[in-house]
Amino acid sequence: MDYKEMKERLFYAQKSVYDLLSDEEADAVAAYGEAYKDFLDRARTERLAVKRAVELAEARGFRAYEADMDIKPGDKLYVNNRGKSMMLAVIGTKPLSDGINIAASHIDAPRLDLKQLPLYEDGEMAYLKTHYYGGIKKYQWVTIPLALYGIVVKADGEAVEVAIGDRPEDPQFTITDLLPHLSGDQSKKTLSEAISGESLNILFGSLPLGDEEEKDRVRLGMLSLLHEKYGICEADFLSAELEAVPAFAVRDIGLDRSFVGGYGQDDRSCAYAGLKAILELNTPERTAVCMLADKEEIGSEGVSGMKSGAFDQFIGRLCRSQGVALLDCFANSFCLSTDVCNGFDPGFPEVSEKRNSARMNYGMGIMKYTGVRGKSGSSDASAEVIGKLRKLFAEKNVIWQMTELGKVDQGGGGTVAWIMAERNIDTIDAGVPVLSMHAPMEISAKADLYMTYKAVKAVFENYR
Repeated sequence: MDYKEMKERLFYAQKSVYDLLSDEEADAVAAYGEAYKDFLDRARTERLAVKRAVELAEARGFRAYEADMDIKPGDKLYVNNRGKSMMLAVIGTKPLSDGINIAASHIDAPRLDLKQLPLYEDGEMAYLKTHYYGGIKKYQWVTIPLALYGIVVKADGEAVEVAIGDRPEDPQFTITDLLPHLSGDQSKKTLSEAISGESLNILFGSLPLGDEEEKDRVRLGMLSLLHEKYGICEADFLSAELEAVPAFAVRDIGLDRSFVGGYGQDDRSCAYAGLKAILELNTPERTAVCMLADKEEIGSEGVSGMKSGAFDQFIGRLCRSQGVALLDCFANSFCLSTDVCNGFDPGFPEVSEKRNSARMNYGMGIMKYTGVRGKSGSSDASAEVIGKLRKLFAEKNVIWQMTELGKVDQGGGGTVAWIMAERNIDTIDAGVPVLSMHAPMEISAKADLYMTYKAVKAVFENYR
């Protein structure tokens, strides 16, 4: 063996997806990107993501699961958990005692939630008070177009859906910022201090209603418009969930259209990969489950988060129908915790360690561990699990790369992986590399999006 052959055999060399794709798969990458952009545009909140997922699932023959219903191989089932999270399953030919294959992602994203009494007037302009949800850089949320989505439950119990800002004819909203001519004091503050959480107040309107001597005329005008359109009054904000999110459309980024730019790609990029993979699945050997969870950005708490018993209840009922103990099923199962990773950004190289960072267009990123400060908060997948994936992905021509979330001691983060691992399920993090994560516009590469979908599909069909 000569020196060149030895290097090729012994060195680990990563290659770009585009150096390995066939012409046929290059077309598939482009087609996948178009379908993904459509989903992302329609799924700007967790409720809208579930609504769209249900539409797509029912169109592919999935039906709502009911407790203790008979199941058989090939059955396609889903559970809509309170309109904010969702589980889909395709029943396999093997018994549930052999375990299941899971792709778990989340469909919530950083945003601005309206406070329970949000509307006020100041300077003869109306504003909405907000409380930010998830980890954001607050300065990124000023002077951008915002849309308002959500649900208002009125005093009589009627639920009213709100969507303002997503159609071309709709008004949009924004948060103002200080002009540079007067921002000397503001400029001396750190980025985290320049815009405070309590100053993230949405400009809502300015037309007054009533005589000049009346107080709160603009506030009254806004409430009058809301009552006219939705039949709601101010007290109905008390039982409302309203979210302000970026209003700009999802677009191709780059002259070559190789990137996708849009809001909420953490983690709807991975959610779509799991959803598309399970919708296309025929009868697998092991039952396949796609989990679309809520509340990951704030700790996976609550009835719609990954810590909720809703997942255990669904899988437990499936197990009971076969006379299988839930814990026996979990012990033999595998979970791909599909959440995004940070793509290496040449503009900020100091936070990453190049040898162990995800590169854009190099495929799905696998994270053996996440966490912070000595891997704290990470499930840290085993070598055996990674070995199985290496073999599977080689067989299915899935292009992937190993990564971690920044330099040691630089920062860190978490996913739902540890929650699944605590159920005694072998779990590993894997997902789409993203630039500008948690910003109002995040950037992903179409090649990486496609490879993440291809990886989930391979797990559903062949992981055992």
